[in-house]
Amino acid sequence: MTTRVLTGITPSGTPHLGNYVGAIRPAIAASKAPGIESFFFLADLHSLIKAQEPERTQRSTLEIAASWLACGLDPEQVWFYRQSDIPETNELMWFLTVVASKGILNRAHAYKAAMDKNETDGLDPDAGVSAGLFMYPVLMAADILIFKANQVPVGRDQIQHIEMARDFAQRFNHVYGKEYFPLPEVVIDEQVATLAGLDGRKMSKSYSNTIPLFAPRDELKKLVSSILTDSRAPGEPKDTEGSPLFQMYQAFATPEQTAAFAQAFAAGIGWGDAKQQLFERIDEELSPLRARYEALMAEPEKIEALLRRRGQQLREQFAVPLLKELRHAVGLRDLADVPKAVAATAARVALPVFKQYREKDGRFYFKLTDSDGTLLVQSAGFDSPRDAGQLIAVLKQAEQGDALQSELFKLEAEVDAVLAALAALRED
Repeated sequence: MTTRVLTGITPSGTPHLGNYVGAIRPAIAASKAPGIESFFFLADLHSLIKAQEPERTQRSTLEIAASWLACGLDPEQVWFYRQSDIPETNELMWFLTVVASKGILNRAHAYKAAMDKNETDGLDPDAGVSAGLFMYPVLMAADILIFKANQVPVGRDQIQHIEMARDFAQRFNHVYGKEYFPLPEVVIDEQVATLAGLDGRKMSKSYSNTIPLFAPRDELKKLVSSILTDSRAPGEPKDTEGSPLFQMYQAFATPEQTAAFAQAFAAGIGWGDAKQQLFERIDEELSPLRARYEALMAEPEKIEALLRRRGQQLREQFAVPLLKELRHAVGLRDLADVPKAVAATAARVALPVFKQYREKDGRFYFKLTDSDGTLLVQSAGFDSPRDAGQLIAVLKQAEQGDALQSELFKLEAEVDAVLAALAALRED
């Protein structure tokens, strides 16, 4: 059985060594496993939430695409595409939006963090919060569900979004009475490497401590030479534990090379020599990838043609047929079929109705009648319309279940007990 695995890549600047070690390299390796159908998409629509800079968005999308291809992603063996080339995703997002609970979206981490920051700063909770940020989880759910992905590898901070996608899928399946979507599973790789940056903190553009993945050779050497080290002189033993330099070497070396480097640390290697060895080790792995990257960047039209071709194939094979099915499911149908459809729908959904009224005795009553007028439930009298309305609300809870028809015939037996409970409450 084939497992569909989907990975989103947000174009957000030039990729760095941390991206390569922690995401690009392991994801490409995992895509080659037997029984896996991999989907990799450039999340350019998502990137608009953080930055509305057209040139930056365009350039970053090109750099990210070229980086993954240069690192060995085979676009003929995996699905590699651009999010905005699949317009059906946006239509699916709307179908999910109308069944998604606003309460769930209110609890989204990114939205709550923005609100908390505003409150700390003494601002309106929603100041500067766009609808795009609020609706981000729904678009992410559409990205996943449009290709019926089974697994989604994410970091721990993204688990909530996959849980939301499951909730939206489950709700849609329930409302429209069919398993249109499988429920995606979260995949957390506990072994994913987190690379330290130039200053010892996690390598991140937020800290400005990164080494660009395809920096020219001279620039790479200069950046490696600037990695933070302690003041121990040549000849003094050095600790591998907590050393950003040693950790980076380990990420690019074999176990045998790592063991030899650790021995050199224990023997008191000078920091200059250690950095030179690290530079050579990184450059050896990246040099052929850098050459491919530069060739790809020199011919952006080829990347554009590739993304458009794979996007069109995905639309024809998956997205268009699915949306055709979903449009029919939600009622966006050929109007020529209305008479037949209306008759079938009327027969299927003619549900009992509540009617509330006041009798000559001045008391308030309600009754529940079937579509043909048959009396199903008759209430006792109430002193106020509010009391009658409260019981109606209780009874309507049964309409939330799938077995409404069978539940209605049980209600008459339960009415007396509910009335007694309400009467007891009034007496209290």
